Amino acid sequence: MAENFNSYIEQIDFEAWREVCVSKGTLRHFAKGEEFVTIGKVGRYIGYIVSGALKYVACSADGTEHVMGLVFGNGFAADWPFCLYGQKAKLAIVAVSDCDIYCIPTNDFNRLIDTDPTFKDIVMHSTEAVYSTVYDRYVDLYVKTPQQRYHELVTNHPDLFDIFSLKDIASFLNITPTHLSRLRKNDSKQC
Repeated sequence: MAENFNSYIEQIDFEAWREVCVSKGTLRHFAKGEEFVTIGKVGRYIGYIVSGALKYVACSADGTEHVMGLVFGNGFAADWPFCLYGQKAKLAIVAVSDCDIYCIPTNDFNRLIDTDPTFKDIVMHSTEAVYSTVYDRYVDLYVKTPQQRYHELVTNHPDLFDIFSLKDIASFLNITPTHLSRLRKNDSKQC
């Protein structure tokens, strides 16, 4: 990838997070289609992704899935920060390929926050960084056209289509798969 897909990674103490997950967590395997977090249940883990890819999915009242986030190897997965507060997830985090993830139980993670003031500060700053990333994406949905969002996505992450389905990427961009196909076709004509 040209840059970190989830820009908060550039603003956090990445190594501290990775170290906590690897040293205090357990390496778990998630098969394609398996849920790391389930809608309506409290997220049990915070994870460092060694390999594989996941999508963050919310469902509308009619059951339609909406991809709200994408994450893959050398990234983190969690229903952040709601899992820390014991709140039920409003979205699912689903493996789109087989994944290996170092998982630290949220209870253990909370104990670490309570006993390590330095790590508590790292968590606080990380929460601000995640908020900033999500807020930027939210604003982009209103101020950028689908063409602009698509162009920015493929310019910065040209191999995203090798990891995620066209349907998932279209949903992430908040457009239909047909619209995404048209954008891709028009983009290839301009090259």
